[in-house]
Amino acid sequence: MKPALDRRTFLGALAGGVLAAPLAAEAQQAGKVYRIGYLSAAGSSNPRILEAFRQGLRELGWVEGQNIVIEYRWAEGHLDRLPDLAAELVRLNVDLIVASPTPGAMAAKNATGTVPIVAVSLTHPVELGLVASLARPGGNVTGVSYSVGADIFGKDLELLKEVVPRVRRVAVLSNPDSPARPLTIRNIKDAARSLSLHLQLLEARGPEGFDGAFAAMAKERVGALLVVQDPAFIPHRARLVDLAATNRLPSIFTQREDAEAGGLMSYGPSLSDLYRRAGSYVHKILKGAKPADLAVEQPTKFELIINLRTAKALGLTIPPSLLQRADQVIE
Repeated sequence: MKPALDRRTFLGALAGGVLAAPLAAEAQQAGKVYRIGYLSAAGSSNPRILEAFRQGLRELGWVEGQNIVIEYRWAEGHLDRLPDLAAELVRLNVDLIVASPTPGAMAAKNATGTVPIVAVSLTHPVELGLVASLARPGGNVTGVSYSVGADIFGKDLELLKEVVPRVRRVAVLSNPDSPARPLTIRNIKDAARSLSLHLQLLEARGPEGFDGAFAAMAKERVGALLVVQDPAFIPHRARLVDLAATNRLPSIFTQREDAEAGGLMSYGPSLSDLYRRAGSYVHKILKGAKPADLAVEQPTKFELIINLRTAKALGLTIPPSLLQRADQVIE
């Protein structure tokens, strides 16, 4: 028969067990490799924002291939592919899904009500039902918003008027399949009224619709063009830029890559900043926070890019005051 443990021996063993349990759990947690799903409605052709996301993770101690594995899924601008891609990530039992922009977030939310979703570059997230409110999302979706309201579209139109003061009619090109389009167009109309601008609203689901849209612009003799960027347009930005140049249309886009490709101007939130900030959401959720309690953040850094080469080709003189406000001038 084994001798009975005395009281001090028993208490020491008990205390050791109580202390060892959380230490073991902590060691197990520290050694866990988390699996993250990355769902993009666009393609992998913008390494700048992908690197910004990875940088945001690295700054908080998450290194791809070490303590996290990222499963990438790209729709390449084909929004109809998103539901299957989202469902595939859910079947992989990922710990979290990063989804961008709005169509990707909606596909992810439709695929799961339990897996946490960090959405990047959201447009109208409350109106579209992605979150209950910006301050208290209330579900499994949180993340970073693209805009601070309708003002961003008003700013795009204001910038066009600064460059082309006599413009009266502006074409607006957008994708009718975008879930955020109705609200975005409504905001653009409100901004146009305040600036006494008339709009020609044109649609394209992809490159097959570009020629018809620009033919309609030429027929109406519009004085400028605002492109509402869409995942379906991104792989074809060079063609959009060329069509604007061929039709001698001063154009404004929402992503700096469009101005770098030859568009006259771009204005919008810094996507690199949005994607870097998404890393902090991933960090908080993997550490135990709930998306429902993490407020959706709005952009704080905006970029104005002006392509001076394109301006000269169009015979436009950019006001010196506007050049001074630009974050980058391409010469």
